[in-house]
Amino acid sequence: MKDTDIKRLLYTNLLCIFSIFLSIFIPPFFLDNFSVLETHLIWLCTCSTFVTAVNLLLYLVVKPNVSSKRSSLSHKVTRVLKCWIYFLMSCFFLHVIFVLYGAPLIELVLETFLFAVILSTFTTVPCLCLLGPNLKAWLRVFSRNGVTSIWENSLQITTISSFVGAWLGAFPIPLDWERPWQVWPISCTLGATFGYVAGLVISPLWIYWNRKQLTYKTN
Repeated sequence: MKDTDIKRLLYTNLLCIFSIFLSIFIPPFFLDNFSVLETHLIWLCTCSTFVTAVNLLLYLVVKPNVSSKRSSLSHKVTRVLKCWIYFLMSCFFLHVIFVLYGAPLIELVLETFLFAVILSTFTTVPCLCLLGPNLKAWLRVFSRNGVTSIWENSLQITTISSFVGAWLGAFPIPLDWERPWQVWPISCTLGATFGYVAGLVISPLWIYWNRKQLTYKTN
């Protein structure tokens, strides 16, 4: 494992973090009274858009070369359609999971769905960019000792940290603190965002610290 590969991963993750800051500081120039808390739903849409755009841009820059057969126009169109379908399925699946875990079924439907969208953006979008719409590859990466590169290692860490952050973000909601960020699903989305950023920071550092012990098998 080369240090240059780890540096490349670090710079890539820093750009993903930068997309979060863009979603916070760019919209106020175009929208009045914009803030993460007061216009939370707008921020969720903005954050999802910025993070997705940066992930797609990075995918176009760092993706490996593919064969001419797989680079055909029909293959690209099919791949894009599958990715959209997988992303929407992920959003609806997470929405159902949130309802099963206690989110309002009828009220705050839009809030719950946008929470599912932002969490899918932090987890499903990077998977689609790196692995494509390939469930076997997803199962391989998230199984024990299934990764084949530092990029997949980073994907593991950021995905898990995003889910853990969203889960931890739910704990303050029932507490009687009467804080504006305790309203569903603000604390959960903030927790997922902090978890996503933490994963992006931790993954290259963890990989660098354990670089001598990490070995990757060819897929």
